[in-house]
Amino acid sequence: MSEYNVLEMEQGNNGHGKIEIAPEVIEVIAGIAASEVEGVAGMRGNFATGVVERLGKKNHGKGVKVELTETGIKVDVYCLMKFGTSIPTVAGKIQDNIRQALLNMTALETEEVNIHVVGIQFENQKIETEIDSEI
Repeated sequence: MSEYNVLEMEQGNNGHGKIEIAPEVIEVIAGIAASEVEGVAGMRGNFATGVVERLGKKNHGKGVKVELTETGIKVDVYCLMKFGTSIPTVAGKIQDNIRQALLNMTALETEEVNIHVVGIQFENQKIETEIDSEI
């Protein structure tokens, strides 16, 4: 691991230079991969990401924390589940989807993908949110 908090890719000695991936890139990839899974209602963000999204800019890395350690990459995902879905099944699909997306896009293996379910979203909450935004 690099001292500049980026991940250097192992590519041998091809003479073209080096490739570095910032942790924010891994967060975005993991966030999109988690959001694609059926049963995920949304990702948890903080106040700042909520304000930025209201201004029209989507933050794909919200709800994802990436830690680069000596032993590998640890990904923590904080998400909301839809009511009525099987949490263990959906969490397993999120883990598989994130691992596969990171492997396909960066050729990096993850050491851990931890899923933290921080809430359940009911269908009537979605309708109330849409009504509030229309008013």
